[in-house]
Amino acid sequence: MRIIILTTLAMIAFASNSVLARMALKHTDIDAASFTAIRLISGAIVLLLVVRISNRPSSGSGSWWSAAALFAYAAGFSFAYVSLPTATGALLLFGAVQVTMIVYGFWAGERLLKLQLAGLALAFGGLLLLFLPGLSTTPPVASSLLMLGAGICWGVYSLRGRSAGNPVHTSAGNFTRAVAFAVVLSFFMLSRLSLDVAGIWYAIISGALTSGLGYVVWYMVLPMLKATNAAVIQLSVPVIAAVGGVVFLGEFITLRLVLASAAILGGIALVIVRKPSAQVTRQNIGKHFNAK
Repeated sequence: MRIIILTTLAMIAFASNSVLARMALKHTDIDAASFTAIRLISGAIVLLLVVRISNRPSSGSGSWWSAAALFAYAAGFSFAYVSLPTATGALLLFGAVQVTMIVYGFWAGERLLKLQLAGLALAFGGLLLLFLPGLSTTPPVASSLLMLGAGICWGVYSLRGRSAGNPVHTSAGNFTRAVAFAVVLSFFMLSRLSLDVAGIWYAIISGALTSGLGYVVWYMVLPMLKATNAAVIQLSVPVIAAVGGVVFLGEFITLRLVLASAAILGGIALVIVRKPSAQVTRQNIGKHFNAK
């Protein structure tokens, strides 16, 4: 029961990031750069407090390369949600993360079975369905590319974190470093600076609770789950985000989105449910992405 509760809380936290970002960037006047900076600062503060309270020996302090990937994800995520619906954004983000990790596993030595190749084809078919031209529900291309880029960056960040020591300590170091990038971005975006009290609170909640504490909860439960189970469980995040978009933002779930989601998430599920040579892949990933 403890594992179920913690896992559910972590998935709700991850999905809430999409809902909070969309609420802030659609219904308040805060600009995307400020939302990104406040989110990263809040996350860094919470993670540093957790590290201090835990009083455990440090085994990883992050790296500038990982921080750059984290910042690129957070910035792309924020700017994409200026115009993307919650469910579509979460689907593109999650799909890009999983495909990035699957492709890297293949490059690092893992070989896919025919069923897994069919799953990849199904997932890409769902992506094409989502962007079929001529329909009013087609998501904005520029924002969609930003979200796909954010997902790739988050996939890279996750791969680098596999061999970077204690995940909470490492995350605290990466968030702290990423703040520097966010400050630079805010400086270049001063002409578009726009702050809003509600938007600031959404960013703080996103950074401190659904990002900072959400990662801590996920790292607590992750050792208790099989790798495949953990990957499949994350398929629930876009679904939860879609429900949040309907409840809190009054968004509509279209038939095209339902079909595309089924194809993308179903295809990814076919790939990650059975991964041959998992041990070899983990060793290769650790070798190639060791965070110094």
